[in-house]
Amino acid sequence: MRDPTPSPLYPETQAGRDAWIVAYRPDLDHQRAALSVDRPGAQLVEEEPDSQGRRVRTLTVFLTNRECPWRCLMCDLWKHTTHKTVPDGAIPRQIDVATRSVSGEFGQIKLYNAGSFFDPRAIPTEDHTAIAGRCHRFRSVVVESHPTLIGPKVPVFRDRLDGARLEVAIGLESAESSLLARLNKRMTREDFARAAGYLRENGIGVRVFLLVKPPFVDDAAALDQASRSVQFAFASGADVVSLIPTRPGNGALDRLARAGLFTPPTLTLFEDAVDAAFAFRPPGGRIFADLWDLERFCDDPGSLDARAARMAAMNLGQQVLPRVGAAVASRHRP
Repeated sequence: MRDPTPSPLYPETQAGRDAWIVAYRPDLDHQRAALSVDRPGAQLVEEEPDSQGRRVRTLTVFLTNRECPWRCLMCDLWKHTTHKTVPDGAIPRQIDVATRSVSGEFGQIKLYNAGSFFDPRAIPTEDHTAIAGRCHRFRSVVVESHPTLIGPKVPVFRDRLDGARLEVAIGLESAESSLLARLNKRMTREDFARAAGYLRENGIGVRVFLLVKPPFVDDAAALDQASRSVQFAFASGADVVSLIPTRPGNGALDRLARAGLFTPPTLTLFEDAVDAAFAFRPPGGRIFADLWDLERFCDDPGSLDARAARMAAMNLGQQVLPRVGAAVASRHRP
């Protein structure tokens, strides 16, 4: 593919970045054409501890809906979205498909939608009542949203949940202002702090996603950058911080990698960041490591299973466990 912006490599304007990021996307219209608006893109069953340390069986549903209007540099979730707003009633039907396919008791449901739950172009506002009705069997409901969309609609939806606890997940990614701009997040750390404060004032939980070693951050700075972001998230009122290793594969990051502006974190560096985060966890706060696709980052394949099992146990037990494998000799650890 010809570089759409040969000089500079990565544009400095928002409009330029939007065009650059989209230009490097692989052609996946055939994949999008296979999506059904009446079925979720995927779902999974998992366990995670609540604020009291009790394990909660969780149903995570990845809803099929219109692509997010923002063009974040590292995002690949658009691969699983539609070009248009889904019809009224489609999202409740997707939730029905997910809940009918599982059995047993669940304490929590996560409704993730590759964008913002409170974006009416993604999730029709007219469906909020029906969605809430389908969540009454759960004690906790997690949705996700861009911080600039958090406002009066959120407590209205909370009240429709009939007593279930609402938690909103926000992709902060980093607490570094200059990096947020380069990630094309269309938000500032002040936007996040305002949104988190509003949620807390309304009795709504705050979950935060943070990237470990995003683009433009080298190995030497990555651990400190992640730690500062964890501190900022908890200081702003987060209940949960989830750390995610920055994954290539969306086109834009691969182009930056070829230019030497991005390298994914090693599994060792990711473990360092997760371990360090626990030093900033407040009482009742939780820290989770995103364990999907860890083999892509593993710098010692023979130790992958043991290291993944260690972090899975840390997710459940909320305490740092002894290191295993090559990670014992981490050069990144302070």
